Order: sequence, then C-alpha cells, then structure tokens
Amino acid sequence: MTVLLLLAAVCCAAPVGNAISAYAALKTGQQNDGGIAEGGSAADIPPRMLTAYKKAAQQVGTYVPGCRGMRWPVLAGIAKVESNHAVGRSIADNGDIRPKIYGVLLNGSGRGGNTTVVPDTDGGTWDGTAGGERAVGPFQFLPSTWESVGKDANGDQAADPHNADDAALGAAVYLCGSGRNLTRRAQLEAAIWQYNHSRTYVANVLGWIDQYTAAAKDPDLESVSGKVRTVIEAALAQRGVPYSWGGGNAGGPSYGICCTPSGKSGAHIKGFDCSGLTQYAYARAGILLPRTAAAQAGTGRRIPAQLGTSALKPGDLVFYATAPGHDTTIYHVGIYLGHRRMINAPRPGAVVRLDAVDTMSGYAGGARLL
Repeated sequence: MTVLLLLAAVCCAAPVGNAISAYAALKTGQQNDGGIAEGGSAADIPPRMLTAYKKAAQQVGTYVPGCRGMRWPVLAGIAKVESNHAVGRSIADNGDIRPKIYGVLLNGSGRGGNTTVVPDTDGGTWDGTAGGERAVGPFQFLPSTWESVGKDANGDQAADPHNADDAALGAAVYLCGSGRNLTRRAQLEAAIWQYNHSRTYVANVLGWIDQYTAAAKDPDLESVSGKVRTVIEAALAQRGVPYSWGGGNAGGPSYGICCTPSGKSGAHIKGFDCSGLTQYAYARAGILLPRTAAAQAGTGRRIPAQLGTSALKPGDLVFYATAPGHDTTIYHVGIYLGHRRMINAPRPGAVVRLDAVDTMSGYAGGARLL
C-alpha cells in the first residue's frame, strides 16, 4: 500500500479583463489521494463530453477554414479548468447539460474573486438573470461572447452554451480566431490568453492540454524488446482497470483494503493501486518486487532525480516523494513508457492509464531493474 500525500486544494481567481471567461472561482489543480490533480486522461472525462470535444475539433474547419492544429485535448484543457468537464451534471444524448452551469454574478461584489462589474447583455436568456452578467455552460462563456461565436453543432437549430456540442464548437471557433496554427506553442498560448487574460490560467490550461495529449497517444513499442517489453505490455493490458487502495499483487488485480487518509476504501473494488500494478507487471518478467512504492525504490539501480526524467528508459520504475531526495517519503510509483509518459494507477476513482511523467508531484527519480 503506497503512502499518500494529502495536499490542500489550490484555487486562483482569474481576472475578467477582456477575456471570454468570467469563471472567477477556479479550482485549478485540486489534489487528493495520490497527489494527482483530478484528471489527466480521457478516462476522467464523461464520455459524452469527450465526444463533444472530438466532434468540435472536426467541425471547426467549416467555420474557420484557416485554423490548424485544433485537437480535442485543447478543448479538454479549457473545459477542465472552467467546469471540470461538467462532472456531476446530467448530459443528455443530444448534449444538453442539466442542471445548467453558472459562474458568479459579475457585479463587483468580490464574491468568488470578481471585482469587475459586467453589465447585462442578454436579459437573462443564457445566464438566468437580467441583473448582471455571469459566465455560462461547461466552457463558461460570457453571454456577449456567445452571441458572436455560438454555433449549432448538434443540428437542433439552436446554438446553446449549455449544450456540450454547441459549447465545444463555440470554444473551438473562438480559440481558432481568424485562423491560428495551434500546433505552434506561441499561437496556442495566445489563444488561451485570449480566452482568459491570466498567465496563471494559461499555464494551468497548457498543463492539462499536455497531460491529455500524452494520454491520447498510442504507445510505440517497436524499439522495446525482451523483458522490458514483457513488463510494459503486461502493464498496458491493465488499462481501464479501476484503482483500488491496497489492491493488486504479483498475481493480478485484487480487492483492496480500507482506507486512504481521506476515507476512500478499496475493499469493494477489484483493481490495482500504484505499487500493486508495478508488482504485477514485473512478476510477468520473473521479478518479484516489494509491495510498497518506497520499498520498490530500493531495488535495481537507482536513477537520481537530479538527472531529470531524460535519464529514464522504458521499463524503469519512476517514483514520486513528498520530500524528493528522501526515499522514505516516496508515496507513488509508475512504469516509464518513454517519450515522457508512464503507465500509472493514479488515485481512487481513476483507472490504470497513460499519463505524462510530470503528472504527479515531487519527482524522485527512478530505478532500473532490466
């Protein structure tokens, strides 16, 4: 069972400025069991929302022919920060989201961090109040901005910011501008800055885009062979298996135990925690690992954190600690896949998946056993 770090939620207030978004009470990086901010792969996005992002990325060329490089991870990065992908809402087959998502009333009251008065522009049509303006929908559009970029993406003859398809396409149109090339980092950053004039916001969204991009790529194992390939293929075969606190061992997934420091139990979940997954994958290559992440750091040849992640090779164990440099504080382990990605069992509520190697906090180096 891994030792977990409990971190407090991190919130930042994004200024309105001339930005599209006015969602001022952003929970940008709330962390819980396992030290990972919730999300990072398609497995954490409601399927209907993911469908909307992919559909919008395909449709946007009809409205902005000069746009290049629009991808679903770009839209997912924005929606993650703005509404956490509407998690907890009901999303109908046609994309309608209920209950509707409203930001704080922008009346300068200071509530939620808003200090700017934004006059009403829609008479309450989209934001439910004629007493001022508030951002709406999973992409948190100001009604005035929605009037200029809103599109009907689901064919019901209405452009509704509370509809997943319409909102995702509207966001894609807005980010594309007059024809940006979003494969260029500077232009992608400019697009996000246009969405919200906050450098903290831009950095946060870019971080999520990078995580979703890494998780979306299929692994290339052509250059991997022997026992390294055996370990990696064994771990990859467990993608989608639920995280279970204390679950998993050399024999495969198992029911876990109770309970994490925040009260999450694995007792009724058959799956893996982080060190259970590594123990299972290495057992397929004939290597028996200790059960905890901290103990696994004592196996093989240690790769110091100061060498950076570029020193890692496919099949290496990769560790994370509350106090990097002190292996007794290691709380998490994954299996390095290459190209700055790892196979990861991140936290309760998630599944085994591919993540960027910097998804977890406190990189503490690796260990090479093969």
